[in-house]
Amino acid sequence: MKKKFSKKDLVYFKKLILKRKEEIVEQINHISEDTLKKSQKDAAGDISGYTYHMADIATDTYDREFSLGLASNERKFIYEIDDAVKKIEDGTYGICEGCKNLITKTRLKAIPYARRCLKCQEKTEKK
Repeated sequence: MKKKFSKKDLVYFKKLILKRKEEIVEQINHISEDTLKKSQKDAAGDISGYTYHMADIATDTYDREFSLGLASNERKFIYEIDDAVKKIEDGTYGICEGCKNLITKTRLKAIPYARRCLKCQEKTEKK
């Protein structure tokens, strides 16, 4: 198996990666706006001056924490994407961290920031 992709392939994957990053940043911004910029009263849709029921407060709190958790997970993908861009720049993109063989283009098209080939990823997940 060859050890590196062509420059044309690398340009393609870099565009794919940067597009994915842009989508994730938009999702994070959307989640943050919806979650952090609304007061608890706005989130509950309550426009009256009455106090809240404890169950409503708990549900709203859970929803906010869940949304912030999603945003946190999305940020992890950004770190993976940034690392993939660095690998493109240093010539190590697409090389499996496990077996050092080239990761298939099909896998990289689906997960452009993949660190391992499918076999090595399966082994890692079984551990």
